[in-house]
Amino acid sequence: MSILLSPALAFLIYIPLVIILLLGGRSMAARGEANPVKTSMYGSGSAAPLGTAAPGYRPFFLIAFYFAVLHLGVLVVGSGGLTPNTAIYLFGLVVVLIALILG
Repeated sequence: MSILLSPALAFLIYIPLVIILLLGGRSMAARGEANPVKTSMYGSGSAAPLGTAAPGYRPFFLIAFYFAVLHLGVLVVGSGGLTPNTAIYLFGLVVVLIALILG
């Protein structure tokens, strides 16, 4: 029964489920016609600004990747026992997190 809690098995179960949901969503989506008005930028009735308002998504993705590594690492460590392999894994996790912090 504990095999069902394995992250690898959960990954193998969720991938086909996501593909089924994706294909089901595509089949229910309305078909649209190509129109330049649909692809143009909307600036609330005025001309769209030429410059960017934000510096980009790089800081966001760096923080998102940091928390993804942190949460998945804690999940893997929490699902295992306290062994020497866990200590090696935690050391690797700390190295990755420090590398992400230092950029």
